[in-house]
Amino acid sequence: MKSYGARKAWNHMWTALCAAAVLVALAPLLSLLWLVVSRGAPGLSLAFFVERPTPVGEAGGGVGNAILGTFMMVAMATVFAVPVGVGTGVFLAEQGDDRFGGTVRFVTEVLSGVPSIVVGIVAYGLVVVPMRRFSAAAGAVALALLMVPPLARASEEFVRLVPATLREASLALGVAQWRTSLRVVLRTALPGILTAVLLAVARAAGETAPLLFTALNNQYWNTRPDQPMASLTVQIFNYAISPYDDWHQKAWSAALVLLMLVGALNLFARALARGRLREAR
Repeated sequence: MKSYGARKAWNHMWTALCAAAVLVALAPLLSLLWLVVSRGAPGLSLAFFVERPTPVGEAGGGVGNAILGTFMMVAMATVFAVPVGVGTGVFLAEQGDDRFGGTVRFVTEVLSGVPSIVVGIVAYGLVVVPMRRFSAAAGAVALALLMVPPLARASEEFVRLVPATLREASLALGVAQWRTSLRVVLRTALPGILTAVLLAVARAAGETAPLLFTALNNQYWNTRPDQPMASLTVQIFNYAISPYDDWHQKAWSAALVLLMLVGALNLFARALARGRLREAR
């Protein structure tokens, strides 16, 4: 049997190795954050947030229309995806133990791994081709298709965490099962489901490939869902592949704006999850 000193040295060694592994994992993330912040921050200004892009060679301009387009398309996608995704998750948790539920669960897991560019092609065939034009609605459909599978799986897990005693108490009082699922189970799991919704929104806000096939882009202000619409991700893509230094600077600044948006959503989701954990304790 090893002595106390040997065990203590062994423990310190493995603690140091774990700390080194954490530093190795954090190094790429911190370098990425520093690169985006250092190159993007100099280009930030009020005009950058409220003005639309200017033609090549003209000074100024911003991504105000792209920020508006991103918010609009993500909002429309959320309206489409949340009822379907959460409803599917509740069904799988409450009634999904049979063969049909297993099939639905398997399909959602497969769809979770489908590349976003494939989803964009599907949305192109389902919406863009029949409409014969690119549109914000097509972009919202593509984003919604990406949001539904993770929403369904996360909602199922959060609903399953609800204590069975709550269901039994509600049913014992003569409450119908569908009303129990809606008024008791879903309400109890709501903080966790809201966390899943925020994470799905953050993922949708950072997608580029599906919007290239659906919403395309727009250099002007547009609020019509049946017309092409700008988005931050596509605007960053267009700026980044251009040969102009000014557009490269704007790509870094737009990337910083997108990073702050997605980071804020993730932090808010973690705060909700932490509050839910405190309530559970």
